[in-house]
Amino acid sequence: MASISVPVGGAPSQPASRPRLRVSDYLRWSVDHKIIGVQYMVTAAFFFIVGGTLAMLIRLELLTPNLDVVQTGAQYNTLFSVHGLVMIFLWIIPMMAGFGNYLLPLMLGAKDMAFPWLNAFAFWLIPPAGILMIGSMLVGAPEAGWTMYPPLSTLFSGDGQTLAALAVHLLGISSILGAINFLVTVKNMRPAGMSYWQMPLFVWAIVATSIIVVMATPFLAGALTLLILDRIAGTTFFDATKGGDVLLWQNVFWFYSHPAVYIMVLPGMGILSDVLSVHSRKPIFGYKMIALSSMAIGIVGFTVWAHHMFTSLQPELRIPFMITSMIIAVPTGIKIFSWLGTLWRGKIRFTSAMLFSLGFLSMFVIGGITGVMLAMIPFNLHVHDTYFVVAHLHFVLFGGSVFAIYSGVYHWFPKITGRLLDERLGKLHFALTYIGFFFTFFPMHFVGMLGMPRRVAVYMPEFQGLNATASIGSFVLGLSTFLLIYNVIASLRGGRLAGANPWRALTLEWATTSPPPATNFVGEPMLFEDPYGYGTEGATAYLDAVERQFGAPPQALAADKSVSPAAQGASGD
Repeated sequence: MASISVPVGGAPSQPASRPRLRVSDYLRWSVDHKIIGVQYMVTAAFFFIVGGTLAMLIRLELLTPNLDVVQTGAQYNTLFSVHGLVMIFLWIIPMMAGFGNYLLPLMLGAKDMAFPWLNAFAFWLIPPAGILMIGSMLVGAPEAGWTMYPPLSTLFSGDGQTLAALAVHLLGISSILGAINFLVTVKNMRPAGMSYWQMPLFVWAIVATSIIVVMATPFLAGALTLLILDRIAGTTFFDATKGGDVLLWQNVFWFYSHPAVYIMVLPGMGILSDVLSVHSRKPIFGYKMIALSSMAIGIVGFTVWAHHMFTSLQPELRIPFMITSMIIAVPTGIKIFSWLGTLWRGKIRFTSAMLFSLGFLSMFVIGGITGVMLAMIPFNLHVHDTYFVVAHLHFVLFGGSVFAIYSGVYHWFPKITGRLLDERLGKLHFALTYIGFFFTFFPMHFVGMLGMPRRVAVYMPEFQGLNATASIGSFVLGLSTFLLIYNVIASLRGGRLAGANPWRALTLEWATTSPPPATNFVGEPMLFEDPYGYGTEGATAYLDAVERQFGAPPQALAADKSVSPAAQGASGD
């Protein structure tokens, strides 16, 4: 592979033809990582709609203090239990895996993943798991929440709880297989001219995420196995009356599930690093620190699990976990300040992708601040199991992960399909999402501090005002999703052609046709020495060479080739 700083000029070549997309390619077994990536993303999007529908029913129920939508508290338990399981295990985690599958080989200049068959097998575990999860609502639905705490999940839930546990088991196997594939691909299939310090930060995020998955998910698998045996084989691992230990589940579950937060967030942070640099035309500020902070999050994330158990933890053990829970904010803060440094005096283009990345920054900072608040033992004891925790979780996972997913969709949709999403609809989608999300979850901080417990359908009348605000905000948030769906369908049918590199980006996935051919690249891919080296003559020459080979992007979206004074003198570290 060629590694160049200033490509050799020449006569413009005939632009490469765009591969034709066929729907049937995505409905069958394939070992092409690009097809598998789209299969992941479309499947995850379907379950996002399912989980979102359940969320709308939850918020409709909470519009008033009494039971209106459901007839019993058990039915309400089912709504929030399946909602949480679907959104985490069938939406965010598979969606991030979809981005990784599609983009990682392209970013490395590889023709495919290291283990193509294993890649396909990992995906095809997801549809049957999804069927089990949805089917669980029909046969004695699960009622123990997404955390599945015994004895609620062992003694007080129907057969659907077993199906839900089996579904999560399958999804865990899928995640482990995918993570192994990612790690081997990065280790063995990087091109000769690409060192670890030349990899895009999205690749670094996938590496850190995969390490967490490989180390943490087997613990969840073990806990789920014990839970299933308690339910169907008569064992008593979690039955305290027969020598078992209820807290065993909490320890093992959170040893996986707190790192799982970073499984969902770290790929989004990788997306942010790419989008902010491209759309501000600035070298990424603190490249090595961002990369190393991803690894630090992966390591420190294994030392904080017990802060979820402060109310049941021995007092002398609370302090160490409080300290580690605050320490983990440090590598995240490094990323935040590095992104702000990237934006500073940049030539910012407020595209839909950029707006959602900026939305991530603002919402995730709020989630981070409330996370530090929850790390404090006295405050944690006060708001434990209240709506404050619900607000914090959603500011991290929706304000963080989902905003990043939306940003990635707008940024890489042209590469995946060869067509541009409508920017006017994209900006309207952002505005409705931002407003709807904020008014849905920000009031929950206050209702939680006032003492409203989570997971209840009937609440005190004095909480109705804030709950009504949250419910109205959620309806706006739900409406915003249909804008994206319409935008995707309309753009697939008749959107503007994007060209190979509409954003004039330097990472390697843009140095090929949109969508890429079966072998990913036409001839030998051209690797620029710095994936974030915007504002240099070498970068301009490289981008011009890519345009000569594949054609120029649409004039209206082509990045201004001039650069800001700050970018001229910036360092990529």
